[in-house]
Amino acid sequence: MPRIIEITDLSAPELIPFRTTDEHALTRQGVFIAESPKVIRTALAAGYEPVSVLAERGCITGRAADIAEYSADIPIYTADRAVLEKLTGYRLTQGLLCLMRRKELPALGDVLRGAARIAVLENIMNQTNVGAIFRSAAALGVDAVLLTDDCSDPLFRRTVRVSMGAVFQLPWCVIPGRSPEYVGTLEAMGFACAAMALHGDPVSVDDPSLCAEPRLALFFGTEDCGLKPETVAACRYTVKIPMSRGVDSLNVAAASAVAFWQTRRNDN
Repeated sequence: MPRIIEITDLSAPELIPFRTTDEHALTRQGVFIAESPKVIRTALAAGYEPVSVLAERGCITGRAADIAEYSADIPIYTADRAVLEKLTGYRLTQGLLCLMRRKELPALGDVLRGAARIAVLENIMNQTNVGAIFRSAAALGVDAVLLTDDCSDPLFRRTVRVSMGAVFQLPWCVIPGRSPEYVGTLEAMGFACAAMALHGDPVSVDDPSLCAEPRLALFFGTEDCGLKPETVAACRYTVKIPMSRGVDSLNVAAASAVAFWQTRRNDN
C-alpha cells in the first residue's frame, strides 16, 4: 500500500525539495524534480529512482494511481491543490511532482557509441529551449545530445517538463573541453561537425552532402549570440535555414527541429 502522508506543516524539512527555488542545490544533493504523471512514468521506465512524491489528493487514486502503487516504499505527501500551490509557489502540472535521484552521467564514448546523428548545445541557458530541443531530438531520430559545461542542466524541472521526459530517453552528457576543442574531439571520433549559423558562407540545411555524412554533429548556440566564432570556424560545415518575408532566423528550438528532420541520414 502507498505510504500516504497528509501535509500539516508546510515548513516540514522533508518538504524542502518541493518548495526550493534553488535547483542547483538539488543538483548538489544528487536529486531533481520530475513533474506530471507521463514524465514521471518515463523516468521510472528509464530506471530513475523515486525518493518521494507530492500529489494532489485526487491524483493518488486517479490518474497517478499506478505511480502511487509503484512508489509504495516511499512517502507520498498530499493535500488540496491550494495547499500544494502555496508550498511550491506554482500550480503542479496534472497535480504531481516526484523527487528522484540522479544517475551518474555516462562517458562521452558510451554516449556516442553507434550514434550517427547528434546535437551539441553550446552555452544554451534557456531551460525551455533545452527541453524543446531534447523533445525534437528524441522524436526526429537524433541518437544523443551533448552539452557544453555552460549549458543549463537538462534535469532542471522546467526542462524535464518541456521535454515531456525526452531527457530520460536520449543518452546525453557534458562534452569535455572548451571551444573549439570539442569540435576537434568529435571530428577525431568520425563526426562531420556542422555549425548552425548565419555568418560566413553557409550551405542550406537541405544540402544533400549533410544527409550523406555517415556521422553528423549539429551545433546549436544561444538565441542572442549564436555559436562562438571559434566554434563556427572549426566546424566542417556552416549551415543555414533559408528564411522568407524578411525573417532573419528561427528560435533555436524550432531551428533544431528543422535541422534534425532535414539532415537525417540518407541510407539509400
